Amino acid sequence: MAEKRDYYEVLGVDKSASEDEIKKAYRQMAKKYHPDLNPGDKEAEAKFKEANEAYEVLSDPDKKAKYDRYGHAGVDPNYGAGQGGGFGGFGGMDFDLGDIFSSFFGGGFGGSQRANPNAPQRGSDIQTGITISFEEAAKGCKRTIDVQRIEVCDECSGTGAAKGTTTQTCPDCNGRGQVTTQQRTPFGVIQSSKACPRCNGKGTIIPTPCNKCKGYGRIRRPVKIDVNVPAGIDDGQVFSMRGQGNRGVNGGPSGDLRVGVNVRPHPFFERDGNNVWCEVTVNFAQAALGDELLVPTLDGKVKYSIPAGTQNGMVFKLKDRGIPNVNGRGRGDQLVRITVEVPKKLSQHQKDLIRELYDDIGEKNPFSAGQTPGETEEKKGFFGKKKK
Repeated sequence: MAEKRDYYEVLGVDKSASEDEIKKAYRQMAKKYHPDLNPGDKEAEAKFKEANEAYEVLSDPDKKAKYDRYGHAGVDPNYGAGQGGGFGGFGGMDFDLGDIFSSFFGGGFGGSQRANPNAPQRGSDIQTGITISFEEAAKGCKRTIDVQRIEVCDECSGTGAAKGTTTQTCPDCNGRGQVTTQQRTPFGVIQSSKACPRCNGKGTIIPTPCNKCKGYGRIRRPVKIDVNVPAGIDDGQVFSMRGQGNRGVNGGPSGDLRVGVNVRPHPFFERDGNNVWCEVTVNFAQAALGDELLVPTLDGKVKYSIPAGTQNGMVFKLKDRGIPNVNGRGRGDQLVRITVEVPKKLSQHQKDLIRELYDDIGEKNPFSAGQTPGETEEKKGFFGKKKK
């Protein structure tokens, strides 16, 4: 497998670069190597994918921190496969039984005990993040993501007991889960009940714990989940998938999966709410005479005719060409800003033609050097409006 380049090197930024600097560098790279601007160029396509991969990591604070600490191995579990296993097939990821115990019993030791530890308990929620393109955010998409989730142990089916063995009634509390204590005081004997310390109030014990889950009946393992990203989702928003979180206890419902969305910036489009902005450059002749343009949109290129006399900075609206509302009602517009490109290099013949055109039009700029506006012109010009 080819060695991956350093992500900071790919985007051409320092390791200390800010979030805005990383975003700006990515947009420049994406615009330079975008497939639409380099049709059939395999090298440009590879660089475009490389830039996307680098931005996906460096734009996510959590992934960036892991990358800064561990390099590619910190964000790609398959990177350098075969160079050492990791505990229990987890690829070197941390495996904390205390964390699992906490998920089951609401804070672990020393916390508040539930009234009935055998009652159904909802599983906790889990969080993850994905990076998608501008178009995928606008139109929605399907993704398969990898998460670490607490599941029922497949070795013991959640009992916590090793194969061929079973749980047993706790001999200290006889299965009640409570033990009674007596204490002599000056006022007499006081009797009280508390959770059985041997079975933690469950009423059963596990003489031979399962080797895989160590008696907890639950394990944390990697799973693949298919997610549907809703159309219109915006950068930084979170959507939930009900029942895809950590599994419940004692038959309780599973928690939810919360997915945070990171949207890569687009080299052409910018989002403003549900509207999309883009900039189209035309030459002097097109602006003066009008022309039919092919304007890029999220749905492909569409024809749009600009009128004669179009000015630099004018904005035209393409109705319902923007981003759908994330709740499924309505759609924004696309706003097209016109930039008139003035030629920088002209031949003498071209300069003469422009001067001839300028003289023929007969509209003099009162601010031009050597021009002395007459009284009538002054009233029509800037000074006349100022006096008015």
